Amino acid sequence: MIDSKPFEKPVVVELGHVGKYRHISSTREAAECLMTVWPLNRGERHRDALDTCLKALEGYRSPADARRALIEAARESEVLVPEDRLLDGKLH
Repeated sequence: MIDSKPFEKPVVVELGHVGKYRHISSTREAAECLMTVWPLNRGERHRDALDTCLKALEGYRSPADARRALIEAARESEVLVPEDRLLDGKLH
């Protein structure tokens, strides 16, 4: 089994409908989310993020690269929950 390549800090996205939050804490979770439940408004950053996550899982990129790419894809799709809405990793 491939190592899940944990993130130093989770990325929080709002998927499905308002109030449905998902804490993504590893490269594997990010790749799965990008492939299965990501909103339909996908663009270039989504493709880049998925490619970066898959390369990180194979050891060619770092988990930090995957996290940054996921954040950019989430911004592009307007699903990123800003860190200022989080306190101690929880929504407030």
